[in-house]
Amino acid sequence: MTRVQANLLLLLAGAMWGMGFVAQSTAMDAIGPFLFIGLRFAIACLSVLPFAFWESRRSTASLTVLDKRNFVIIGVLLFAGMAAQQVGLLTTTVTNSGFLTGLYVVMVPFLAVLLFRQWPHRIVWPAALSALAGIWLLSGAGKVSLQIGDWLTILCALFWALQVIMIGRSASHTGRPVTLSVTQFGVTAVIALAIAAFIEPIDLAAIRIALPEILYAGVFSGGIAFTLQVIGQRYTTAPQAAIFLSTEAVFAALFGAIFLGERLPPLGLAGCGLIFAAILAVEIVPAIRSRRRSAA
Repeated sequence: MTRVQANLLLLLAGAMWGMGFVAQSTAMDAIGPFLFIGLRFAIACLSVLPFAFWESRRSTASLTVLDKRNFVIIGVLLFAGMAAQQVGLLTTTVTNSGFLTGLYVVMVPFLAVLLFRQWPHRIVWPAALSALAGIWLLSGAGKVSLQIGDWLTILCALFWALQVIMIGRSASHTGRPVTLSVTQFGVTAVIALAIAAFIEPIDLAAIRIALPEILYAGVFSGGIAFTLQVIGQRYTTAPQAAIFLSTEAVFAALFGAIFLGERLPPLGLAGCGLIFAAILAVEIVPAIRSRRRSAA
């Protein structure tokens, strides 16, 4: 798979996440956040599990103990990020949540340098800032008043950044992206359902009400989108992946316009332009410089 194809997969994942954001927030009208997370990722795990078995039979190399440990760590990070975001949505606005979650775009390159001394291409720094500015404009370019839910969403962005970095370090050499996805889904589902069993009511009637949101979030923005993320990150860097995944905010605005009749103000359109410019920069600039070096 080429880097361009991998980045297209990441764009598709961003689109699925953008459409799933409404489902993620409206489901809590009927059920608690941990029950939603647990059911969502249990469905995601089951929907992808047959492909993991197929991948395992085709693979010629076995997973090491370190690989398995990293897969579980990625699952814990996924749960932590989802829990912080989902609980944060109870006490913050969708606008604030969308913007603050996007902080992971700038956290990824900084954490990659601090934790693993992985320096990204120089274009990543201005591109990450451009993407973050675009997300801010999409959110309305207003003041973000930090409540408890906002701080939880910032914590979510930190967990997302760590998850993206860990996937980048694990998916590229194991050759088992679907197995990684199933593992992180299973870990997230088990932890979330265990917590829900203790602190949230389990009401079958409420689950039926939220079932459409659960199914979409489980199969599409869960199973398919997160698996596309893992596959795509095998062929691109974590900082570049974060920028492509940040298109979630653009697609959320697009689907809002299509399905809910919402219209983007000029600032929102400018925000989409900044994110699109960031994507073009990380895609085109390294390729141009590589060709120049080859020509020399």
